[in-house]
Amino acid sequence: MTGPPFFVYGTLRPGEYNHDRFLLGRTSAEEPARLAGALLYDGPGYPYAVPGEGCVAGDLVTAAPGAYGALLAVLDDVESGAGYERVERTVVRLRDGAAVRAWVYLAAPGTPLGPLIGGGDWRARGGPRTP
Repeated sequence: MTGPPFFVYGTLRPGEYNHDRFLLGRTSAEEPARLAGALLYDGPGYPYAVPGEGCVAGDLVTAAPGAYGALLAVLDDVESGAGYERVERTVVRLRDGAAVRAWVYLAAPGTPLGPLIGGGDWRARGGPRTP
């Protein structure tokens, strides 16, 4: 099973606390990317992206050969339990400016949002990196 890559923008990014827990050994590429048409809000230890007039920084994650189904299943399980819904969006890969269709987990309708994260980069917000 194969499909679009994933755009991650919070605790699943390389170097963040959930990356190794859920992505380690399941990816073949992780590249900086941007999601236009979205705003980023703080949440209970992780951020939420919602449609809006802004841009969100993150990483485009490609599943390792043979790992797509397992990666999709674990991310759907983790993210749906935290108030996200999976949607397909176009993101821009920074290394070459390519527009890439990817799965993105956006805040589900009715999910309580914290303060807006100006600049759309969860890493730049300050604060702790652990739950």
